[in-house]
Amino acid sequence: MGELIETDIACPYCGEIISVSVELLDEPQEYIEDCQVCCQPIVFHVQDANNGSERVSVHSENETF
Repeated sequence: MGELIETDIACPYCGEIISVSVELLDEPQEYIEDCQVCCQPIVFHVQDANNGSERVSVHSENETF
């Protein structure tokens, strides 16, 4: 089991800053979690940055990369 961290993110739908718990694993991960305020699905991308810190990015479900 990976390290569990708490971080603040801005919901891509309503713009509210919410606090979320994220598990850091040895490999990059992507998952969907609903916003605690507006209940819209937020796509999370979590990976280890090159300097040993975590990188958490979020986007709406209908954004493409």
